[in-house]
Amino acid sequence: MVEPNALPLYEKVGVRRPVQRVLDVTIFFLLISLLVYRLLFLHRHGFTWLHVLAFLCECWFTFTWALLVNVTWNPVDYKTYPERLLKRVEDLPPVDVFVTTADSVLEPPIITVNTVLSLLAVDYPANKLAIYVSDDGCSPLTFYSLTEALKFAKTWVPFCKKYKVEVRAPFRYFSNDLSSDGTEEFQCEWRRVKDEYEKLRRTIEEPAKNFASRELTGDLADFSNTNSKDHPPIIKVIWENKEGLWDGLPHLIYVSREKKPQHPHHYKAGAMNALARISGLMTNAPYMLNVDCDMFVNNPAVLLQGMCLYLDPIIDKEYAFIQFPQCFYNGLKDDPFGNQWIVMMEFTFRGAAGIQGPSYMGTGCIHRRKVMYGQSPDGTNISGKHCDDELHKTFGNSKDFVNSAPHALRSLTDYPHGLSNSIKTVNEVATSDYERASCWGTKVGWLYGSLLEDMLTGSEIHKKGWKSAYLTPTPPAFLGCAPSGGPIPLNHQKRAMTGLLEILFSKRCPMFSALFGKLQFRQRMYSVWICLWGIRSIPEICYATLPAFCLIANSHFLPKVQEPVACIPILLFVFYNLQQLLQYLETGQSARAWWNNERMARINTICASSLGAVAVVLKLLGLSETVFEVTKKETSSSSDDTDSSSDGDLGRFTFDESPVFVPGTTILIIQLAALSVALLRIRQPVVQEFGVGEVMCCVWLILCFWSFLKGMFAEGKYGLPWPTLRKSSALAFLFVYFCIMSTK
Repeated sequence: MVEPNALPLYEKVGVRRPVQRVLDVTIFFLLISLLVYRLLFLHRHGFTWLHVLAFLCECWFTFTWALLVNVTWNPVDYKTYPERLLKRVEDLPPVDVFVTTADSVLEPPIITVNTVLSLLAVDYPANKLAIYVSDDGCSPLTFYSLTEALKFAKTWVPFCKKYKVEVRAPFRYFSNDLSSDGTEEFQCEWRRVKDEYEKLRRTIEEPAKNFASRELTGDLADFSNTNSKDHPPIIKVIWENKEGLWDGLPHLIYVSREKKPQHPHHYKAGAMNALARISGLMTNAPYMLNVDCDMFVNNPAVLLQGMCLYLDPIIDKEYAFIQFPQCFYNGLKDDPFGNQWIVMMEFTFRGAAGIQGPSYMGTGCIHRRKVMYGQSPDGTNISGKHCDDELHKTFGNSKDFVNSAPHALRSLTDYPHGLSNSIKTVNEVATSDYERASCWGTKVGWLYGSLLEDMLTGSEIHKKGWKSAYLTPTPPAFLGCAPSGGPIPLNHQKRAMTGLLEILFSKRCPMFSALFGKLQFRQRMYSVWICLWGIRSIPEICYATLPAFCLIANSHFLPKVQEPVACIPILLFVFYNLQQLLQYLETGQSARAWWNNERMARINTICASSLGAVAVVLKLLGLSETVFEVTKKETSSSSDDTDSSSDGDLGRFTFDESPVFVPGTTILIIQLAALSVALLRIRQPVVQEFGVGEVMCCVWLILCFWSFLKGMFAEGKYGLPWPTLRKSSALAFLFVYFCIMSTK
């Protein structure tokens, strides 16, 4: 009989997708054929800038397609056995959990409270769990909300454990009426706990309306005379599991690191590094889970799922971090804003898991502490045997932290710690200038230099030779709030593209990692593919203007219908969209969802990516700095709120005066102008050089930007602002003028 400790805790199984592979190869073959046609055309007819530009764009599309096929070629799935791990509860390691929030207005505390409550109630020994809430806004309202939430947690956590509640964020659990289910005892308990939650919600939301004018006394006195950008470190132990009860409440610690205007704080990466140091002194768990304030636990066994990989008795200790997918509870039907990422998670991330591992996504991820402290898989670069001077240069001037670091580097769990007794020591590592003359942000911790600190940090971890895993348990491990409207999703995309370009033009560019790092060859291609996303707007915008130029200048860049080679772009268009449609159908989505994501892909690239490119160019020229923008989180915090997703206005595109809408509006006006010129030219007795292909391309782009077209005639937030229309019209006029002048 096999010993329980010898049984594998997980399996890594390949996912077979033969149809997708055939389509991948077919599309690649068609792209190569199109390049061959373009070269033969240039050879026979001479070089013209129109066909050279088309050739360069098609080279880009072919190259990036090859990189994408490399990523999705060998998808894998991880099957975990947490029930086997439950037989070894005493072997479960401690885990520190980091929850990050930055603005109590854009990220209402009730959202953070629900996330924290879901974490307090996870299926994991409470004496091996500590939850740290980082408040980068230094908001007394956030601290007050957490202290009130603790009172409710003493009722909520036992209720969840007793009745094995699946969804442990109260606002989601109580959104379904279960008052008539189960036994009479359960019904009574359910109504009582729901009333307690409604009381908590009112206690948090009602004072929030006038909290700024409230006198700060008692525990809130430390927040007097502070603001979000200039304040001392404030670290408070809200709850300490002093008795070490496995079925009690985990530690709960509030953290607001020091900020000074003269010191850079490095946004979320800086907050994560402060949490790593503070937790290193207080609990020093060998594993760290980080989540955003709006990503609550949806699967209470999430930590057990992750530990199945970390504690498996058969494999080597090769995984640096375990990434869970980002899923959303409020996703609109058919994904009208293309921001639920279901297909990308299923195909791209699962494919990357078959290589060296997926990228770090910034939330829903379990890390090894020693990896974040800079250790390589072989442990040769940093170890606990280094002298004090070397450790001080790496980790800073805190003697206590330097003493704790060797324990983390050796994955020890016996480091002596106390919470309330270590506040004075902890304040030292939370100061704004602590990282000076240390390796924080450069060699250890979350890395600085990009708005996309998660991607940069994960890439450097892979570069050292570590692997990562991608777990997709059922139900999903975490659920978050999907942004809606127009500006918020586009600003998310802009921030991501800006961060990718910052990485691309830095010394940590994956091109150099491919030459000098320990990445597997296919992982190198994956890293290059990700970073090249940042400049995809350039070839796409160029290619999007080619049909319009041809219609206005009476030229062509695609084969005419009567030419046999016309089948190449036609088949390419058909097979590409067929493959995309099949992917959406395979993941349980509709054809409408495919179309919404297709048009949003064009909108995101032309609008958000182009603005991200401009921001990075200005940064490289020294004219401005990129800024991390916190976006507004929306949630239905009340258990009595009804789902309004059926409201027809909920999926409509909204606009504001942000410059992010100018490129898309310009492209739309150019396509409309080109079609108008073409229709006028058809009625004249001249030879039309342009063909059906150019006309169809213009029509396709207009359909992709149909929400912008409706915005040109709508009013209010659903209409394009006049400043945007004026700027776009001026740019479109310049383009049309250039097209006309090029024919003379």
